[in-house]
Amino acid sequence: MEIIPAIDIIDGKCVRLTHGDYSQKKVYNEHPLEVAKQFEDAGLKRLHLVDLDGAKEGKVRNWKVLESIAGKTAMTIDFGGGIKSEKDVQIVFESGAALATIGSMAVKEKETFLQWLQKFGANKFFLGADVKKEKLTISGWTEQTEIWIYDFIEDYFQKGLTQIFCTDVSKDGALEGPSTELYKNIVEKFPELHFVASGGVSSVDDVYRLQEIGCKGVIIGKAIYEGRVSVNELKKINA
Repeated sequence: MEIIPAIDIIDGKCVRLTHGDYSQKKVYNEHPLEVAKQFEDAGLKRLHLVDLDGAKEGKVRNWKVLESIAGKTAMTIDFGGGIKSEKDVQIVFESGAALATIGSMAVKEKETFLQWLQKFGANKFFLGADVKKEKLTISGWTEQTEIWIYDFIEDYFQKGLTQIFCTDVSKDGALEGPSTELYKNIVEKFPELHFVASGGVSSVDDVYRLQEIGCKGVIIGKAIYEGRVSVNELKKINA
């Protein structure tokens, strides 16, 4: 299973939020590149980079952080937050991201997103689904939809998207354990999907449980920064 550490960026700094709440922000490092290099030195090859300023403003903001990390590490980076236009997509790829992470756009601006899939290729996108009680939430978790997560995945899987991650918003940043049952259901329904779990990981045991149910990867953020999971432990799993 692929271990994917997360770096969330506000004002160019490495931060974490709790339940996506910007008022519950904690700065962990002034220099995200230092954090990325620590991950790389531990043998981790993937990085989930989130532009929280961009997500809030609806326009990619912290692309220079992406450019710096991409230029000074060999990590495979997916970058999301504020990608709302084709120009944003191009900025993200030109700045060194291997994958553009898309969430709400895939729901609210479906036709536009389908055009991007055609132009850049479905293999260039990492689709994120935020859910609450198996229904999608969008716009930074402020809007609850009636879209069932399984229908959403089926729709885009049929259109060639194979890399998808899912976050249970009730678990994110809470260090209470991931939504194992939800992820197990998704993996069983879509065995060919490169499915990545996200949110709630609080220990190495959580990671092993996700591996057991068939997740191809797991995004881990706060558990690393709070010392619940060591990078060396993750290195062993990754190996």
